[in-house]
Amino acid sequence: MTLKEIPVKIKNLPDIATDREAVDAALDLRREALALYGEEKYEEALGKVVEALRRLRDFSDFSHKEFRALLASLLFDLAETHFALKDYKQSEKELEMLFKVLEQLLKEDSERFGEWHVLAMELSTRILRSRKKTLDLLAKQQINTGVLYEKVNAGVAAATDKLVESLRKGAEMMAQTGDYRSAVRFYMEAIKLAKKRTGRVTRREVKMTIEMARVMMHSRSEMPRAKRLLTAVLPHAVSLENLDLEQEILGLTARIDEEMDHEPMWRSFVDRIQRAAKSRLGRGRKENAPENEENKADDSQK
Repeated sequence: MTLKEIPVKIKNLPDIATDREAVDAALDLRREALALYGEEKYEEALGKVVEALRRLRDFSDFSHKEFRALLASLLFDLAETHFALKDYKQSEKELEMLFKVLEQLLKEDSERFGEWHVLAMELSTRILRSRKKTLDLLAKQQINTGVLYEKVNAGVAAATDKLVESLRKGAEMMAQTGDYRSAVRFYMEAIKLAKKRTGRVTRREVKMTIEMARVMMHSRSEMPRAKRLLTAVLPHAVSLENLDLEQEILGLTARIDEEMDHEPMWRSFVDRIQRAAKSRLGRGRKENAPENEENKADDSQK
């Protein structure tokens, strides 16, 4: 996450109490996110950035330049944090939205916002390189998985544990490339083989179930299923007396509940921002149209 100064001019904000409160809250949450990111607590940092974006829903004018400046900074933080979590597909989606917000800001003040565009381009390049590297590794991983399947089918008992880990690694890589559906299938197969191997639910099966639920959370339709899986595996984490796993399960369950409660408002917020950006772009084109016509007329006379 960038440690550069946010390009927001506080003095230019509207003199509206609710707007100031929303911006102050968002800035405080961003500072907390930066601290957590510095400690490599990426999941917690992500939560703070998302909450900061939610607080901005209370701002009165989504077309205001300072609002869009802060929004651009938070979108970059969101993309950078997902990149740190190796969720390249999600990071790429957030960059697409960031570029849309930056497009008009650059037209209004290229000197002020140019640096952020450069940062976004650099992150985009990193994402593409990381996805390509992951796809290359995934191809090799799938070959290894195929070999291990042959050994398991041939009755080599020791190969089962290696196959489980190979499937798990493959699932992680698929999630990184954005192939969430295939990742879930690989996790399910790994969990099934692991349970068959041990005859009980161990820490490994609990951990893989948590990882699978996290992947499922990328799809709103899969969130209820992810919650059911987490609820079902929680007693096993308790019986294992593993406090870290318990807290991770409870934390993800709370996030699912929160995402499902806020999703309609969140989608409405994004839609309103996009409409405001399109409206402003449309006005800019209309304003430039007479000037363009004049230039064409001048050119024709030459």
